[in-house]
Amino acid sequence: MEIWAIKEIIIPHSVTTPDFERYLPTTPVLSSREVIGWESVMVRAYHEPAILEETLFPGGPDIYLVLVTSGHVEASERKIGGPWITYDIHAGDWYLTPAGGEPYALRWKCLSDEPLKTLHLHLNADLFAQTAQQVTDRDPARMMIVERSGLQDPLLTHIGLSLQQELQHPAADLSQLYAATAAQMLAAHLLRHYTTTNPRIREYSYKLSSRQLQRLTTFIHAHLDQSLSLEMLARQIGFSPYHFARLFRETTGESPHQFVLRQRLTAAKRLLKETDLPLADVALRVGIPNQSHFTQAFKRRLGTTPHAYRQER
Repeated sequence: MEIWAIKEIIIPHSVTTPDFERYLPTTPVLSSREVIGWESVMVRAYHEPAILEETLFPGGPDIYLVLVTSGHVEASERKIGGPWITYDIHAGDWYLTPAGGEPYALRWKCLSDEPLKTLHLHLNADLFAQTAQQVTDRDPARMMIVERSGLQDPLLTHIGLSLQQELQHPAADLSQLYAATAAQMLAAHLLRHYTTTNPRIREYSYKLSSRQLQRLTTFIHAHLDQSLSLEMLARQIGFSPYHFARLFRETTGESPHQFVLRQRLTAAKRLLKETDLPLADVALRVGIPNQSHFTQAFKRRLGTTPHAYRQER
């Protein structure tokens, strides 16, 4: 394995995405590492030190994005053997590194009393290539992400903060579906705006038919007690995950995970009214094995708890 050293600290040239956090100056305050179903995008949030001395970071196999969510710092970065490049960094700035990036050295110091906080996204490189193959007119092998620093992108910020919020408050065991949908949107956005070839994204101008929606609804109801992935839903009507998620929202006004959650809560209401099943069993039957998540989602959507709703019958 090729290794790099700086100030007697030795690191590998490249590490896996799960292992990358071992080389960061602090441990994450929030992480999707142990969350089942977030393989398409790994999300971590950090409270960073006010001063970082020269530190070496390895490369990684996935597309790496960092959003500064709070703070104002002066940061300097350099490739191995290259000159230092200094940036004035503010909240809202993004830093984009292609998959397979080289190791680099970084140092910074805060310029304000506001704490430095960052959000890190690792977009799976295989998912990016698969999305490129499905939605563009170019060879995925020729589409390279362009490295960017100090980037301001409102849509990118919306996607990143939405993922962070979902990780903080998961929507009734539907976070897998949410993360997969967001990863598809993220991949398409990067393809459209941050690649060397500027590919054309194939889009459909029509909406899903009533027959397609009925087929999806029937499938969801038949598998309501199971984990439903974006790929599984898209396969029912023959679309790529990206096009399915986009057309579904345009047709229904809801994202796939919002629609599935609504179907689950509707089924839960019926079971609460018509049966005496324990709340834990009701939650299991509608595909929400975590009773706490079930209660939170029910109250968030309906303004009352499952127990109180049952008492009203």
